[in-house]
Amino acid sequence: MNLDVESLRTLLAVLDHGGMTAAAKHLDLSQSAVSWKIKRLEERAGKPLLIRDGHSLRPSTEARALIDDARTIVEVHDRAVNRLRMSELSGTVRLASDTEIRTDQLALVLGRFKRTHPAVSIEFQVGSTERLHELLNAGDIDVGLIQVDDDAVRTDDVILWSDQLVWAVCCETPYEDGSVPLITFGESCFYRPLSEPMLKLNQIDYNIAFSGTSALGVQSAVAAGLGVAVLGSRSLGEDIVEWERGRALGKLPCVNQVVRSSAGDLDDAAQALVDAITTELVEAAGYPA
Repeated sequence: MNLDVESLRTLLAVLDHGGMTAAAKHLDLSQSAVSWKIKRLEERAGKPLLIRDGHSLRPSTEARALIDDARTIVEVHDRAVNRLRMSELSGTVRLASDTEIRTDQLALVLGRFKRTHPAVSIEFQVGSTERLHELLNAGDIDVGLIQVDDDAVRTDDVILWSDQLVWAVCCETPYEDGSVPLITFGESCFYRPLSEPMLKLNQIDYNIAFSGTSALGVQSAVAAGLGVAVLGSRSLGEDIVEWERGRALGKLPCVNQVVRSSAGDLDDAAQALVDAITTELVEAAGYPA
């Protein structure tokens, strides 16, 4: 009897996620591939492992006895594979990101990179786009994840995604007339040199109602109805909609989230990190470039 690892992994996924369809999604397989792996495992075991109970599946007595050992086998296998995949890259990479990329999302990317390249040290910080431009120009960081407009994109930038800026507001507080409470990212706000002149040019009175330090904070303030803000169209959703009065103020530019390197060629460790970030954020996270 030979119980292969991937069939055991599939069995655990079916039980953990409550069925063939959910397991297929988790494993990034077709439902027929999941069914085939379970059938092959049952043939090798010589016993049924899953019992259909109405619309759900439950483990047979034999499967319940196998579960703990199956988890151990899969975990040991994956640990061994990770060790074999570990690279010999070493060095320190100084990385910084603006707040347009969620920190928790980026932390997962960096964690996976560290497991593959344990000898690479990553010094990571989050800051405003303006500050990151200064750090890049001074050579104080190696790689920056920053936002730039179309005219500022360099030939060596890697574009993660592009977005059209819009005036955004809570759907329940449209601010159809009168003075406008403005939501910004603070004194170094990347959008403030766009928003304030447009309001002044159109003779719309405003006051700074909220200054946030992160994209999530500013989006939350807009969704709560605290005012209007310039945001990427990716932020629009059920609660946050385009501000109707803003449509008449003039067209806002497109912006690009890019991976930018400081002057000079990157070493192997830094280039490997750039490749990992680009692959994971564009492909795994589903960001269309």
